[in-house]
Amino acid sequence: MKTRFAYWVPNVSGGLVISKLPQRTDWSFEYNTRLARAAEEAGFDYALAQARFIASYGAEKQLEAVVTTTALATVTQRLKIIAAVHPGLWHPGVVAKMIASIDYISGGRVNLNVVSGWFKGEFTHYGVPWLEHDERYRRSEEFIRVLRGMWTEPEFSFKGDFYSINEARLEPKPIQKPHPEIFQGGNSIAARRMAGRVSNWYFMNGNSIEGFKEQIADVRAEAARNGRTVKFAVNAFVINRPTREDAAEQLREIVANADEEAVEGFRQAVMQAGRSSKEGKGMWAQSTYEDLVQYNDGFKTGLIGTPQQIAERIQELDAIGVDLVLTAYLHFIEEIEAFGREVIPLVRALPSLRDPQFDAPQPAPRSHAEPVAV
Repeated sequence: MKTRFAYWVPNVSGGLVISKLPQRTDWSFEYNTRLARAAEEAGFDYALAQARFIASYGAEKQLEAVVTTTALATVTQRLKIIAAVHPGLWHPGVVAKMIASIDYISGGRVNLNVVSGWFKGEFTHYGVPWLEHDERYRRSEEFIRVLRGMWTEPEFSFKGDFYSINEARLEPKPIQKPHPEIFQGGNSIAARRMAGRVSNWYFMNGNSIEGFKEQIADVRAEAARNGRTVKFAVNAFVINRPTREDAAEQLREIVANADEEAVEGFRQAVMQAGRSSKEGKGMWAQSTYEDLVQYNDGFKTGLIGTPQQIAERIQELDAIGVDLVLTAYLHFIEEIEAFGREVIPLVRALPSLRDPQFDAPQPAPRSHAEPVAV
């Protein structure tokens, strides 16, 4: 299998579970430098830096994602680093310039995760209007169209409902061609349509195999209607232990020690996300209390067990079209090292059960021009 692996950069305090259980994970840059180098050595391909501006679930300290990405690029050699940004808090022209600069400095190793926004307080505290759910995705789509235009066109103009660009030039262009990869998440219909039209990667919260299959089929169909292909990434919290019982006991301890107040605060915040979508099926809309302890539903994905069981689960994910597994851990450095030593070699030895049609070229794009670009 050619499945690629990523990890969440713990650039915010509190780790990746909302639990009072001790975690040998730290938000400092010194720790993240050691972690990035360990992940690179272990065979990881990507690292995703989180975007947080205020605490919502015990994450009182936050290193800004673009700054962290830039710094980590200077202490690694191969790792591709993904910076998360929020349209509304950033202007796309400025972000296009920043990411192009980092790509140039890093030798083509920076990418972007465009987060439409689920935490209302991050916008209102900064004096930015809070848009309704589907409007946030419309803004993000325009944001991405501006990025792509400025990265690829000698001179770019754009007239949209949210952004206006007038004969803008950007040099140097990014090293990556046609441009740095653009990631996005979301489970709602609006998120899926946006992914099919403009994004390179579609991130999915933790889910069952059937849940993933449904999302992948829907986004892939939308991409085909637009003459495009999209790659797929899943979120997973990894508990790699010698026995299944050991892994299950670790999960029980994490949940039993959950910070109930912080979990409830997070639950209240995400009500502005999935349940506010028109169809009520966006991110976290069906999440239980246990799911929210790992705040991207990572337990659901099922990478909990022995190395062999985890590798076989990844084989199942590969078979339905998953290209990248985004991982989180209780104790990051030591567990990433163990994952690279114990799990990745097993994954590489397993045959791919993937349907070749998942990677087949899609039809040519529709002939009409995009209505908002000029």
